[in-house]
Amino acid sequence: MTSDTLIAGIDKSRLEAFAKHEAAHYAKSRPKAAKALAEGAGAFLNGVPMHWMADWPMPHLPLVAKAEGARLTDIDGVTLDDFCLGDTGSMFGHSPPPVAKAIRRQASHGLTYMLPTEAALEAGRLLTGRFGTYRWQIATTATDANRFAIRVARAVTGRPKILVFNGCYHGTVDDTFVSLENGATVTSPGLLGQVNDLTATAVCCEFNDLAGVEAALAKGDVAAILTEPVMTNSCMVLPEAGFHDGLRQLSLRYGALLIMDETHTISSGLGGYTRVHSLRPDIFVVGKCVAGGMPTAVWGLSPATADRYNEVNAQRPDGRSGMGTTLSANPMQFACLVATLDKVMTPENYARMEAGAERLSKGLRKAIDRHRAPWHVVRVGARVEFICAPGPLRNGTEAAAAHQPQVEAAIHTGLLNRGSLIAPFHNMMLVSPATQKRQIDRLIARFDSVLTALFEEA
Repeated sequence: MTSDTLIAGIDKSRLEAFAKHEAAHYAKSRPKAAKALAEGAGAFLNGVPMHWMADWPMPHLPLVAKAEGARLTDIDGVTLDDFCLGDTGSMFGHSPPPVAKAIRRQASHGLTYMLPTEAALEAGRLLTGRFGTYRWQIATTATDANRFAIRVARAVTGRPKILVFNGCYHGTVDDTFVSLENGATVTSPGLLGQVNDLTATAVCCEFNDLAGVEAALAKGDVAAILTEPVMTNSCMVLPEAGFHDGLRQLSLRYGALLIMDETHTISSGLGGYTRVHSLRPDIFVVGKCVAGGMPTAVWGLSPATADRYNEVNAQRPDGRSGMGTTLSANPMQFACLVATLDKVMTPENYARMEAGAERLSKGLRKAIDRHRAPWHVVRVGARVEFICAPGPLRNGTEAAAAHQPQVEAAIHTGLLNRGSLIAPFHNMMLVSPATQKRQIDRLIARFDSVLTALFEEA
């Protein structure tokens, strides 16, 4: 076979036949969902309540009836081992018992009233204990938290630009939708309704490229570097040795703040990648699973940054600050934050998650090696990803080139048909405290079965 007939090492005709067979099997197994979706499609844009749900790789979505622990059951009675876990939102499992109990208790005392509770004060203490000494604020999503952090950075530095990395993920913050094209920052393609020139407020560099970062910072117009500790939401890219130390030193040298977005890398261990690896950002952001699945994010300013913010804030004219939403910092969020930080986000649970993730990553590697696939596996704490290309990857450009949508879509559907759900759009898997060894072993066996169908001659 030649490279023209192969995709990620797989014969194209074999891949197409496998994808067709798996799609037909999936559709046949979920007639109730297909009927319900067809009948209810007219009420929603593209037939789904969130437009990107239409981009999942299978022929149509399942409709979930119940989720518990690390299992999902749909209305057709199909039960799945869930390794997607809401793309980190349910990283500690679906409805952890302490969180479910906190929700029931708080529901009888009101859902929102624009005032704090005693639980809010306890949440502040627990946040500091888990993540470090910051001055905390509560948001509903990490997108909100990142947006507010950026506003603070611009306010305290008086500078307009944010430095982000090519292929980054920070939710739907407009400023982060920039890419590198022939070495120049451009507005990313596909951003609907964008009328502003984002290059006026953002500059893009490659991850792991400290020389590029320094060149951008030297111009003196960058308020902050906004980064994930590890590039996620695509083909995962790890930081090279010295990269984070270099970012910290460069940010201090050129007067830019350093914002660490841990929304995905909270999988790294207790306190996230920042605490595990002793990083020292000026602003810390985390969302998704921080309140056990209740929509919640937190952002914290280092004491020195908080002092700078307070000074600027005291001098601004009356009017809206551009930060905060009415339903953020509601009592339900605080109840769930306290329950998660105190009873769920524990050293014991993280140890269980990391042991399971190591078991999974080793099993996936063995399957890849057995089939001589030109792929690799990356793990960050409880987060595991197989990548359908050789590795390791160094930056966003390499990650984009390694992405194989046709192959990944077929694998995802094949795994679904065999009983395992992984994250859509990339190949991410999470191990929760509720995930059992037998679920991990089943996923490994199912992955091996898919690779057998794709790589081995009949």
